[in-house]
Amino acid sequence: MDIKTTDLGGVLLLTPRRFGDCRGWFAETYAERRYRDAGVGVGFVQDNVSLSEALHTVRGLHFQRPPFIQAKLVQVLRGRVLDVVVDLREGSPTHGRHLAVELDAATGTQLFVPGGFAHGFCTLEPGTLVHYKCSAPYAPAQEGGLLWHDPALGIPWPVGPEGATVSDRDKVWPTFRDLGQVRWA
Repeated sequence: MDIKTTDLGGVLLLTPRRFGDCRGWFAETYAERRYRDAGVGVGFVQDNVSLSEALHTVRGLHFQRPPFIQAKLVQVLRGRVLDVVVDLREGSPTHGRHLAVELDAATGTQLFVPGGFAHGFCTLEPGTLVHYKCSAPYAPAQEGGLLWHDPALGIPWPVGPEGATVSDRDKVWPTFRDLGQVRWA
């Protein structure tokens, strides 16, 4: 497995090795011990899959508060996305900074997002299928979010609010400045 660290502490890009032959390829997409050795030391309790039919569908930027803080391992199964994380950890040297990376089914690269980050993505192809493992179950009462197109974050989205397909809920999250401090412990 190829492992790359990022400028945001704890956020990793992991590309599982693929074994190919005349039939196609095989890859181990998660093995607890191997991932723990790579720096992904969380237990996953829930797997999610989202299908976004339209090009430029935006999902996010979401997070969950204690006691249901979620770390995520994100992988695109079909299509491509611009995947984005924002550091919400108070006291972190990268608090308020984001990372935007392209994930696609062709490479199988995964993004590990530790707890304390907001997460979202924008599809770069129609019919995009995204899989993510979560370290805590979905807890609606603990859910939070950031306005995905908050100019203060400086995220290089490939589309503006007028051209994106976004849920009503994701259109009204607060800006980073209006979010206030999130308590993680």
